Amino acid sequence: MIRFRIDRRSGLPAYRQLVNQVREALQLGILHPGDQLPTVREAVQQIGINPNTVHRAYRELEHQGLTEGRPGQGTFVVRTLARMPERQPALRRLLEAWVTVARQAGLDDDAIHALVSAAIRDTECPDDPATSATPASPTSTWNPTKEES
Repeated sequence: MIRFRIDRRSGLPAYRQLVNQVREALQLGILHPGDQLPTVREAVQQIGINPNTVHRAYRELEHQGLTEGRPGQGTFVVRTLARMPERQPALRRLLEAWVTVARQAGLDDDAIHALVSAAIRDTECPDDPATSATPASPTSTWNPTKEES
């Protein structure tokens, strides 16, 4: 079962953070159709927010067609967003190694998020050579301990 967390410094509304966390879990294959989300009461106890905030997030997920509320039972996942599940573990290991190197280099979470966001933006338009970077192959050999020059 997913465990929610709220970053009160993010500036993002709490309900949006919950929606994003469920969507992320669906994309990563952590949640599957048929899985139950925490009840509103459980979510409120986990993160200490207003029940209306949890209801709003669950309504948004239902509106997106990802979940459905079942009266007296809870909220259940009805659709997944997972892509490339067979490659995700290898990609995640590469990303975790990169994050470790970034932390060792002195970057904090905000700087890491900024770099990742910039990389995503820079690779969004693969047909436009002016804005597209050539990404490294996920199967290429990358040595996270090797200093980059």
